[in-house]
Amino acid sequence: MSWRPQYRSSKFRNVYGKVASREHCFDGIPITKNVHDNHFCAVNARFLAIVTESAGGGSFLVIPLEQTGRIEPNYPKVCGHQGNVLDIKWNPFIENIIASCSEDTSVRIWEIPEGGLKRNMTEAVLELYGHSRRVGLVEWHPTTNNILFSAGYDYKVLIWNLDIGEPVKMIDCHTDVILCMSFNTDGSLLATTCKDKKLRVVEPRSGRVLQEANCKNHRVNRVVFLGSTKRLLTTGVSRWNTRQIALWDQEDLSMPLIEEEIDGLSGLLFPFYDADTHMLYLAGKGDGNIRYYEIGSEKPYLSYLMEFRSPAPQKGLGVMPKHGLDVSACEVFRFYKLVTLKGLIEPISMIVPRRSETYQEDIYPMTPGTEPALTPDEWLSGVNRDPILMSLKEGYKKTSKIVFKAPVREKKSVVVNGIDLLENVPPRTENELLRMFFRQQDEIRRLKDELAQKDIRIRQLQLELKNLRNSPKNN
Repeated sequence: MSWRPQYRSSKFRNVYGKVASREHCFDGIPITKNVHDNHFCAVNARFLAIVTESAGGGSFLVIPLEQTGRIEPNYPKVCGHQGNVLDIKWNPFIENIIASCSEDTSVRIWEIPEGGLKRNMTEAVLELYGHSRRVGLVEWHPTTNNILFSAGYDYKVLIWNLDIGEPVKMIDCHTDVILCMSFNTDGSLLATTCKDKKLRVVEPRSGRVLQEANCKNHRVNRVVFLGSTKRLLTTGVSRWNTRQIALWDQEDLSMPLIEEEIDGLSGLLFPFYDADTHMLYLAGKGDGNIRYYEIGSEKPYLSYLMEFRSPAPQKGLGVMPKHGLDVSACEVFRFYKLVTLKGLIEPISMIVPRRSETYQEDIYPMTPGTEPALTPDEWLSGVNRDPILMSLKEGYKKTSKIVFKAPVREKKSVVVNGIDLLENVPPRTENELLRMFFRQQDEIRRLKDELAQKDIRIRQLQLELKNLRNSPKNN
């Protein structure tokens, strides 16, 4: 669709991407070389967090946004995990709280001090253990404070109530690794994609699967709810191994509404949706470009707008929340692009060209703010509520007054739905069994080499002893 632009009446037809100057980028960052399909980057109105390459354990940097330029090699890190960090997400309501998950099977909550880190941080305010294998994804609930979702390689999604520091619900409907999670506007529905080639819409509190699509022709990788339109968009691969996107009705996943071929490249397509402007951005892992579309309520639903091009390939992209944008420059979206080869984080602003310098009401409607609509107890009891909206015209720089208080708890077995999660380990996958087999083969070879060395040494000692006995002195 991107090669056949459709010119139509739209206020976003001329949106363009503007790369920040070099002094406003973040340089000298050892970005992780992990091949896990995540962004490895999280940003809010105060801080930028990037997962870094480290020897032994996992770590990530947290940099105040105003501290641009070259980052020193010995800059303090968050480095408490014993395995590689696979995902990081900022709390949408408390700007100095960030969640991370790792190959060490834990999810951890960190409280970043005012002004950023002065020394390495190794102690998390909360350590969450419930998964029996590595944890690949974390997501905060969009309207409820202190509710966190985590998806592990044990095929389970755990719902954590951080007020008590325990998992309170478990979604156990997947038969393989979960690739992506996305919430609708009020957080009453959760969409997931899975390695078993299925797209699911789940009621998170009960774990009940409301809709399920078996995507054989369109192998889904990523999914995103399109705001309150009751539609989903997925990115994936067609049967001819071309990248494609598909649009779905959330109440009927039997067939996609439309499927569109994008190109024949192999990198994963990351979708980003802006509910305020109804714009969809598609960025490929390993690509240098970002395509953007406008979503409509009638056919053809997707209208191509333009494409931002750059020669530098992106490993991942962080997205600035709406209240962190520069409204005076008519900025409607901002990416933070990870350029691994250069160790560079590059801000890219998507701008609507306007001559007037006054506040543009039509491109900045009321948007979800920094105040939660529900408490954990309210949401767990079955209450749904739309996010509390805020205007970007006045007071959008206000910081939230909510403070995170970590619960004090004893270590014990983690029981959810009558199952001890740490004891109930699912069968190992074929890849895990192969890795175990090769590790055992390596260990057997190592032991054989050690035995051979010892055998040679014994023979040498036996020969020396024989020579001593046959020497003239002994005769």
